[in-house]
Amino acid sequence: MAGLFYMVRLFIYHTEAQDKPEPDRSILSAQFEIMERKLWYIIATPSMLITIIAGLTMVYLKQGWLLMAWLQIKLVFVVGLAVYHHICENKMKQMRKGVFKWTSTQLRLWNELATIFLFAIVFLAVLKNGISWIFGVVGLVAFAVILMIAVKIYKRFREKKS
Repeated sequence: MAGLFYMVRLFIYHTEAQDKPEPDRSILSAQFEIMERKLWYIIATPSMLITIIAGLTMVYLKQGWLLMAWLQIKLVFVVGLAVYHHICENKMKQMRKGVFKWTSTQLRLWNELATIFLFAIVFLAVLKNGISWIFGVVGLVAFAVILMIAVKIYKRFREKKS
């Protein structure tokens, strides 16, 4: 998770560097590309693979858990997180080619999606069946709304500061 959080933060800085004059833009872009590549291939992707192997091992050892609703829902979020990981890799490759389709604000919102995945996955693992699913879903939606509002408030704060 830390790799994904930091990667999108690097995307934000990399995108914002495109507004700088030369030679700053080229120097910063080259540095961000190095940092993104190392973070991705040395930390984020190997960590994801280790986590998936550990999860598959757990499911193999505790096969009865697959019948439990909390694990089924958690696995949906884990698959969503794997898709998120793949999309981040594609963003990294686009930026390396000089293609910047998302603004820094869009990337900040994208970063909060990882927070929602983290919250949901941990919530399901810790509480399991200990809380009503209705309260859990309402809480998750409320958490997502609060995060999105916070990003918008931060954007206004940054714009006023400029």
